[in-house]
Formats: sequence, structure tokens, C-alpha cells
Amino acid sequence: MTATAVPAGRPAAPMTLGAAVAVPGEGSGGGAVSEKEAPKRRGPGRNLPAAIAVGLVLVAVVLVSLFVVPQAFPVLVGIAMVLAGLELVRALGEGGLRVPPVPLLVGIAGIVVSTVVLGPEGLLIATAAAVCVIILWRVTESMGLSALRDVTGGVFALAWVAFLGSFILLLHDREGGAVLVLLAIFVPVGNDVGGYISGVLFGSHPMAPSISPKKSWEGFAGSLVLGTGIAIGISVLALDLDWWIGAVLGVVLVVISTCGDLAESLLKRDLGIKDMGHLLPGHGGVLDRIDSILLAAPTTFILLEVLLP
Repeated sequence: MTATAVPAGRPAAPMTLGAAVAVPGEGSGGGAVSEKEAPKRRGPGRNLPAAIAVGLVLVAVVLVSLFVVPQAFPVLVGIAMVLAGLELVRALGEGGLRVPPVPLLVGIAGIVVSTVVLGPEGLLIATAAAVCVIILWRVTESMGLSALRDVTGGVFALAWVAFLGSFILLLHDREGGAVLVLLAIFVPVGNDVGGYISGVLFGSHPMAPSISPKKSWEGFAGSLVLGTGIAIGISVLALDLDWWIGAVLGVVLVVISTCGDLAESLLKRDLGIKDMGHLLPGHGGVLDRIDSILLAAPTTFILLEVLLP
């Protein structure tokens, strides 16, 4: 996620839970930062060599699955969704929600398969069926307010991870789908990288200190520049579109990706956790890595329907 500064040389002070928030996964080396202590300037807070190495491996895996073995791409998406779903079940458990993992994971698998086979209709039907299964599974164990809360958490997990994530499969199924997928993935990546670099070098004005103290307006400017540049480059060079279409896609996707980062940071703060998982060194969990993409994929799909009907 985009980053900003942390004051150097300041001694740590005791903080209550209400006065501190968890540092997002992009700053894996940090701790809790007081809302009252607005950051001024910081250096990298995570294991950069590990983060860069893992990032390059992930990019290579995505490129191979898109252009060398395209049949493997839906499998890769399904694995990522299942891992993200497991991380979210564990995270919601920290907040007291008992989301039934079996129907959730079966639902994720069913949504992926149905989307690949039947397209948008399959996505809608499988999602509705999965929601029904989660409800029935949970209420057969017990009733009352706790069951309602657990069902709500399960439906939220299904909608966030599986429903939104499956739009990447719908993009893949379109003409030139491999490049469209790159657009939906690389712009959020550019958002993170541009924001991190700009935030480390220039960050001094927090964007949302009560949600994510490490995000700055300077970092957002870097996200906007790199993310929009990537969108324009892909649109002009790979899709043969007008540059302004790429610019619109880039700006909207950067804004949406930033909102996705902030939403996950807010969720982690409310749950009292730092990262959704620890599977990816330097990045956190799978969900920490794809949170922006989960919103960027449906946004890309909708924008292309509007701009290129």
C-alpha cells in the first residue's frame, strides 16, 4: 500500500487501543502509530529485498499464466481467492465472528468454476447459491444475534473475495483478455509502488491518519502519476486505444485502488490486526496483496463496457 513518513528518533509512548492504529502491511517493519502524532518523514519500514523478490516472482507467475499457459490462469485465480478467503475467515475470527469456512471455500470454488464456464450469468447464479448455503449452514448450528452476525460476515467475505475477484475472469474471457487483466492488475501495482516511493521521499501530509497513518497526499500523487502512466501505456501500446481512454482508466483505477487500501486498513484496525496473513514476506498475506485488485477488476470491466460498448 502507499506509504508516508514516520517521525525519526521519537521515543515510543504508551498508547491505548483507541489511540493507536495498526500500520498497514506495506510497512511490515513498523508498529502502532498514534493518531495524535502526525508523521513527518520516514524511511522504508518493511523488508524491501524480500518484498521486491516476492513481487517479481508474483509478476512472473501472472505473466506465465496469461501468455504461456493461459489455461492455468483461472486455477491461479481460484487458489488466490481460496487463500484470501481463509485469511479473511481468520481475521474476522479475531473480531468474534465465526464464519463457517467449509461453505465459504466451496462457494468460492463454485463461483470461479461457474464464471469460467457460464460467464456473468454463472457468476450471479453461483454467488446467490453460495449465499444460501452459508445462511443454511450457520443457522442449523444455532439461531439468534450471533448467527446473524456470522452469516453477515460470511456473505461479506464471499462478496468481497469471490464475487468482486471473479470479474478478473470476466475480463480474461473478453477479446484481448490477457492485456485487460494486466490493466486491472498493473495499475493497482503502480498505485502501490508509486505511492510508496513518493511517500518515502516526500510524504509529510497524512491523507487519512485515523485509518492509515502511513498514507500521504504526496504518496497519492505518486500513485496517480505511475498508475495513470501504466494505464496509458497499456491502452496505447497494447490495446490501440486513444490516450485519453487510458488516462480515464488510470485515474479512476488509482482512486478505486486507494479506496480499497484504505478500506482494508480500516477493517484491520477495527479487528485489531496488522496484516491479514504472513504468506508473502514483505507484503503480508494474499489478501493484503490483492485488496486493490478486488475493486479494480470490476471497475475495469464496467469502465470498458461504458467507454468501449
